[in-house]
Amino acid sequence: METYTAMRHFADSWGLLAMTVFFLGVVLFVFRPGAKKAARQAAIIPLKED
Repeated sequence: METYTAMRHFADSWGLLAMTVFFLGVVLFVFRPGAKKAARQAAIIPLKED
């Protein structure tokens, strides 16, 4: 039972902080300058003829 309490405490504090930082990092990565060009190029990959 002690392991559950420790894991829950970690998830309530540092785990939440880690998920928040990860989320903000993904948002900043998606909205960075130049992301539109990269996304557009990735979107046409399935349509390219070999």
